[in-house]
Amino acid sequence: MFNTNHLIKGLLFDFDGLILDTEGPIYQSWHEMFESFGGDLPLSLWGTIIGTNEMTFDPWEMLEEQHGKEIDREAAASKRLQREEELIQQQPVMPGITSYLNEGRRMGLKIGVVSSSSRRWVAGHLERLGLLEYFNCLATSDDVKITKPNPELYLLALNSLGLDTSQAVAFEDSTNGITAAKAAGIYVVAVPNDLTRHLPLDHADKRLNSLADIDLMDLLLEINKTRR
Repeated sequence: MFNTNHLIKGLLFDFDGLILDTEGPIYQSWHEMFESFGGDLPLSLWGTIIGTNEMTFDPWEMLEEQHGKEIDREAAASKRLQREEELIQQQPVMPGITSYLNEGRRMGLKIGVVSSSSRRWVAGHLERLGLLEYFNCLATSDDVKITKPNPELYLLALNSLGLDTSQAVAFEDSTNGITAAKAAGIYVVAVPNDLTRHLPLDHADKRLNSLADIDLMDLLLEINKTRR
C-alpha cells in the first residue's frame, strides 16, 4: 500500500482544458466569429494565451484590422458568448478526472484547483458537474495580481493546503500552466487536450495522453521511484 505520508500529500488540478474542456469551445467560438467577418484566428497565435489571462494580443483589434472596419463589438460578443456556452454545456468531464478525485479523497490527499480563470467561473462549473465538494482549495485569478505562467497561484494553493513543493503534483494541459507549476517547484504531469497537444509541453516532468491511461496509485508510485 502506498504511504501518503512518504511523498505526495496533495493533488493540484488546472481547470480549463484539464477538468473540463472549455478551451476548445472558447477557441471554436472565437474562430467562428472571425470567419463570419471574413477573418482568420490562427490556433498557433491563440495557443499563446491558453492557460493565462495575460493577453499577448487583442483579438478585437485583430478582427477589425482583418475586416477592414469597425464592428459592433457588443453584438458580436453576445453572439460569441452564447455559442461558447452552448458548446461548453455539451462537454463531459475529461477522462480519468472523476476516478482521480475519488481515489485521491480515499487516500486522504488534499485536492485543489489552480486556475487563471475567475472563482465564479471555476466554482460554477464544478458545482454544475457535481465536483465542487472534492476540492479543499480553489486558487483563482480573483486571488492574485498575476496569473500563470507566474507561479503565484501555485504558491498560494500550496500555502492554503499546508503543503511543501515536494508534497504536491500538478496536472496541467498548457505551456503557461506547466511553466507556472515548475516555477513553483512542483512535479508536473502534462495532460494535453485536442487543442493543446501541439503546444510546447516538454518542460513537464511526465506526459500522459489522458488521466485514464494510468491509475492514480500507480502514478504516485512511479513518481516516488523517480525521487529515491
